Amino acid sequence: MRIVVTGSIATDHLMTFPGRFTDQLIKDRLERVSLSFLADRLEVHRGGIAANITFGLGLLGLSPVLVGAAGVDFAEYETWLREHGVDTSAVRISDRLHTARFVCTTDEDQNQIATFYAGAMAEASRIDLASVAARLDGPSLVLVGADDPTAMLRHTDTARRLGMAVAADPSQQLARLDREQARRLIEGAQWLFTNEYEASLLMERTGWTERYLLDQVGTWVTTLGAEGVSLALSGTPRLHVPAVPTTGVADPTGAGDAFRAGFLAGIAWQWPHERAAQLGCALATTVLESVGTQEYKLLATDLIARVAQAYGQEAARAVEPRLAEVS
Repeated sequence: MRIVVTGSIATDHLMTFPGRFTDQLIKDRLERVSLSFLADRLEVHRGGIAANITFGLGLLGLSPVLVGAAGVDFAEYETWLREHGVDTSAVRISDRLHTARFVCTTDEDQNQIATFYAGAMAEASRIDLASVAARLDGPSLVLVGADDPTAMLRHTDTARRLGMAVAADPSQQLARLDREQARRLIEGAQWLFTNEYEASLLMERTGWTERYLLDQVGTWVTTLGAEGVSLALSGTPRLHVPAVPTTGVADPTGAGDAFRAGFLAGIAWQWPHERAAQLGCALATTVLESVGTQEYKLLATDLIARVAQAYGQEAARAVEPRLAEVS
């Protein structure tokens, strides 16, 4: 299965605040907030939802195709992605704008406050997914991730017109979507990805109940942080997959993207959804234990050990043949 991932390409500026955001908030003054948090650490890393997901898929040997818009400063980042198995030939390079920026501050409770500057991402709607698909001789799956909203809608419509399976992952862009746009992005998707908060926001945006929304998609995958992952399919009992235990959280940024990479790899290998989610959880924990979204390394022995610890030896034996190929 050839996987195309559309969405943001960005540089992450990650800061750490040695306190709690909530301690600085005054309940009856929230209508006029003016706060400054003195961070004690700054890390600058490569990021962006689509780039993060394709990076993970590349490490797993899937040769994913990255579709997004980057800026005049993308050359070094592009080399990095190619070296890690990502096909960047479908990336649009702006001749005037810089690559998007994600600026995020994390407090000691792992709460986050972030700002995203779109930059070159504003040109993503100029990418023709049909041309990309024709060059690839028809990819099997297109994940439509957070991007310029016009691009997200265009890619979704194109993928459906061409008969390609769609994984809808509106993520942070849900807040910018109106009712018609939100419905258009997810209706008919074979997979739908949200976190727990986004799941509630999605129902608010679409105006649909959970039951009705489940009737519009294939499998709804909801990440629950330390509680693991929920898999829901219309007419069947909800499946819960626990998280893989961690020895210590270094930085939560990118864990959800890593989960998606692992899950989609399992789907590409035709694993049952539960097994694919277990691999996704193992990758998510690996990212949690490193700072930055693409600074981790994958070792087959480590991944197999994580799966064995969380889900037992039978699960470990099931994933071992494929993961043995990961270097």
